[in-house]
Amino acid sequence: MQNKGKRIVTVTMNPAIDLACTVPGFAAGAVNRVAGYQSDAAGKGVNIAGLLRKFDLPVTVSGFLGTENARIFEKRFADLGMTDEFVRVPGETRIGIKVLDPESKSTTDINFPGLAPDAKHMDRLAEIIEQLSIEAGIVVIAGSLPVGVAPDSVGRLIRIIKDQGAKAVVDTSGPALAAAVEAGPWLIKPNDAELAELVGRPMDSLDDMVAEARRMNASGIATVAVSLGARGAVFVEDGQAMLSQPPKIEAVSTVGAGDAMIGGLVAGMALGLPLKERVRMATALSAATVMQAGPALHDLNTAKTLEPRIAITTFQGGG
Repeated sequence: MQNKGKRIVTVTMNPAIDLACTVPGFAAGAVNRVAGYQSDAAGKGVNIAGLLRKFDLPVTVSGFLGTENARIFEKRFADLGMTDEFVRVPGETRIGIKVLDPESKSTTDINFPGLAPDAKHMDRLAEIIEQLSIEAGIVVIAGSLPVGVAPDSVGRLIRIIKDQGAKAVVDTSGPALAAAVEAGPWLIKPNDAELAELVGRPMDSLDDMVAEARRMNASGIATVAVSLGARGAVFVEDGQAMLSQPPKIEAVSTVGAGDAMIGGLVAGMALGLPLKERVRMATALSAATVMQAGPALHDLNTAKTLEPRIAITTFQGGG
């Protein structure tokens, strides 16, 4: 599939080296034996960028990267043909250990502390994003913020992206998500709990979520995707609202599923697909990611076989 759109930029301010270990019968306070493991240069924006490259889309990656263990990231960027515009920060990029237990079908996360960029690093990142947004079609800001980086840093980047005529896509949570919504990005992807936190009240039904998403559409956020875990996701855009549900699958790990959904939506935007096709593709990519260990899909084949089995229900009523 040949790309016909503009370059896509992903921004990962708090990347991580994901060490995924498979430990059957994992138990705290006991000796555990690792049956298999893999180490990946990751972080939400990095994962999304990797998926976008599978669609042959031109991608530039940026954010903050530690100088002391950058090699694993640099190798991935080079191997996948991404342009590296990360701001280097003294210290180590954080490590996240994920213990996958196939017996209990559970995942245990052990997250190390990350980098602490200062004001000059943030200013440099803002300069880079301003330059990249001149030529970019879409800029994706994804993941959590490092220690000491203010939530409105996300809002600052969104305003810069919009001023240069690019579309800002955001996948974050908490105060950073609230700051993002205030700045008015093109697309957001909270889960149901994050949406409830954002609006300050429970989201008791799908109709509730759709109504809130439509209010966000009216405020200038073109697309709202609300992920519901195994139940699928709700997508609301331009008067259209739909629930997308994956087929029943054998779940191995949920790591990277949300990133695959954003990646599918962004790829669909770049390729000019209508909403229903974007939704079907994004849901299939997310489900395919759940079927494997590690955050990165090896190829698009599994997702393509799942696409015909995605159930899409349209909500009635206008915005």
